[in-house]
Amino acid sequence: MQELIQRLGAVRASIDDAARRAQRDPAAIRLVAVSKTRTEGEIAAAAQAGQRDFGENYLQEALPKIEALLEHNLVWHFIGPIQSNKTRDIATHFDWVHSVSRLKIARRLSDQRPDGAPPLNICLQVNIDGEDSKAGVAPAETLELAREIASLPRLTLRGLMAIPAPADNAARQAAPFAALRRLTEDCRHHGLTMDTLSMGMSGDLDAAVAEGSTMVRVGTAIFGPRPVKTGETH
Repeated sequence: MQELIQRLGAVRASIDDAARRAQRDPAAIRLVAVSKTRTEGEIAAAAQAGQRDFGENYLQEALPKIEALLEHNLVWHFIGPIQSNKTRDIATHFDWVHSVSRLKIARRLSDQRPDGAPPLNICLQVNIDGEDSKAGVAPAETLELAREIASLPRLTLRGLMAIPAPADNAARQAAPFAALRRLTEDCRHHGLTMDTLSMGMSGDLDAAVAEGSTMVRVGTAIFGPRPVKTGETH
């Protein structure tokens, strides 16, 4: 676990360095540790080192971890694809959802958020590159969807999220992040309140921070190589 803590420290240092190069306050950038396939012990070790925000892709894997780690008072982010039959558990157990791209799903999350719970924080996932294989709302349809979601009673629309196609140089990495930033600015211009740009992972963190990311999602650089499950070939 000492190696995990050292890796976490190195990721935080990388974020701080990227922020300073971009002349930004490092405190304005939130680190979400992507903990899919990771054990409760690994998450607890990161929590004891001061990490509060954790991202999960798979609901059935996440629920036992959330229950087991209640004492750590963690902030849980759902960052995976959302099926309609999973919305109740997501609305009940998570603090943030980054992967909303349909009004139907947003309505279900709002309707199923428990009474007394604070509003569920929502980021719209935007298919910023227009990839056929990737989920997300089209950029041209983002403002309309954002307006509809902002009106739902038990949700708080916080901003936009994207997972751009991999790129092999800084300029290509920066382009989709800049496009998402401009889309956020357009939404604000039309009266929507947004304070979150969820973009950037280990390989493109510098470019994301330079373009205004307020939330980066990092997994392997913190936890080490992902365990290979039985039957997997990669």
